[in-house]
Amino acid sequence: MSRGPLFASVRHPATIAVVLLVSAIGLAGCGKKPEAEAKPARPVLVATVQYLPEAPARSFVGTIRPRIETDIGFRVTGKVAQRFVEVGQSVQVGQPLGSLDEVDLKLQAEQAVAELNAATGVLANASAAEGRATELRSKGWSTQAQLDQAKATGDEARARLNRAERQVELTKNSLSYATLVADTAGVVTATLIDPGQVVSAGQAAVRVARFAEKEAVVAIPETLIGRAKDGTATVSLWSEPGKTYQAKLREIAPNADPATRTYLAKFSLPNADDKVALGMTATLTLSDPNTERVARIPLSALFSQGNQSSLYTVNDGGDVTLRPVKVKTYESTDVIITGGVDDGAKVVTLGVQKLDPAQKVRVVSALSF
Repeated sequence: MSRGPLFASVRHPATIAVVLLVSAIGLAGCGKKPEAEAKPARPVLVATVQYLPEAPARSFVGTIRPRIETDIGFRVTGKVAQRFVEVGQSVQVGQPLGSLDEVDLKLQAEQAVAELNAATGVLANASAAEGRATELRSKGWSTQAQLDQAKATGDEARARLNRAERQVELTKNSLSYATLVADTAGVVTATLIDPGQVVSAGQAAVRVARFAEKEAVVAIPETLIGRAKDGTATVSLWSEPGKTYQAKLREIAPNADPATRTYLAKFSLPNADDKVALGMTATLTLSDPNTERVARIPLSALFSQGNQSSLYTVNDGGDVTLRPVKVKTYESTDVIITGGVDDGAKVVTLGVQKLDPAQKVRVVSALSF
C-alpha cells in the first residue's frame, strides 16, 4: 500500500528532528504554570494621631459682672419727689436719677440769706464804732479799754459775716443735692427708693454698674487654684461662642464656699466690647501654656523591635511605613507618645505584628485619639 509524499518526507532524518523539537516546545508550553496573582489589599483599622496638652484645658461656667457697682444715695435728708430711672436703663454722667421735695431746702436757703444780710448790717455798725473809738483814742478822749472793746465787737461781726456766707454756700449745695445725678456711665441694676418715701442722707437709692470695667465671675475648685494664678485664661460668651476674650485673674476669694468647697474668682476682661453685656453667661477656659503636647494611641498599635518602639503609618495610597516614636508612659490600654509621627497621621491599631510592609492596605475604620 502506498503511504504518500508526506510520510516519505517524514522519513528524512532532518525532518524528523524538526518535528520532535516542535513537539517538545508544545509540551513545555502546556506544562507552564500561570504567574502569581497580586495579593489583595489588606483591611486595617487605623487611628488618627492628635497631639494635645498633657494637662488638658478646664472650662467653667460663669457670669459677666461689673467690676464696680455703686449704691448712689442723696446727700441730704428729705422726701422723694420723683424717680427718673428704671432697672436696666443706661445712664450717662450727670443724668438725673431722682429728686427730693425742695420746700424745706429752699426755706433753709432763704434763712441763710437773711442771716447773711443781718451779719452784713452788724459788721457795718461794728466797723463804724471801731473807727470812732480809734479816732477818740488818738485824741486822748477815750480809754484803751473802750478801743479794745470796739475792736472785739468788730472782729465778732466779721466772723459772723464769714459764718453767714459759708452757711449760704452750704444751703445752696444742699438745694443742689436734692437732685440725685449719676457720677459715671453705667446701667441701673437696682432701684431702692419710690416716690413719697422719706430717706436719710447717705441712704442707698439707686445702684449703678459701671460700663468701663467688666469681669467674669466663676467658682474654681481648689485643685486648679495654681493654674488660675499662673495659667492662661480665655472667656467666650454663650451668645457668641466663636469669639474669645483674653482674661486676667484680678481677685480670688481667700476662703472656700462652705457648701461647694470652691473659691470665687474674678477675671477682668480688658478687651471686652459692647457685645459683652452684664449678666450674660460665659465659659472660662483655663490652660497651662508650659505643659507638654502628647498623643494617646491604643497600646495594640505599638510595634516593638528590641528597645525601639514604632508605629505603622498609612498614607492615602494604602502604603504603610514603620516609624519610630518617643514613648513617654504606658497605661493599661493606651500608650502616651511625644513625637515620631506627625499630628493628623493615621496609624494601624490592630495586627501590627503580622503586617507586611510590602502589602497594600485598605482602611476600613478610623478612630481619633
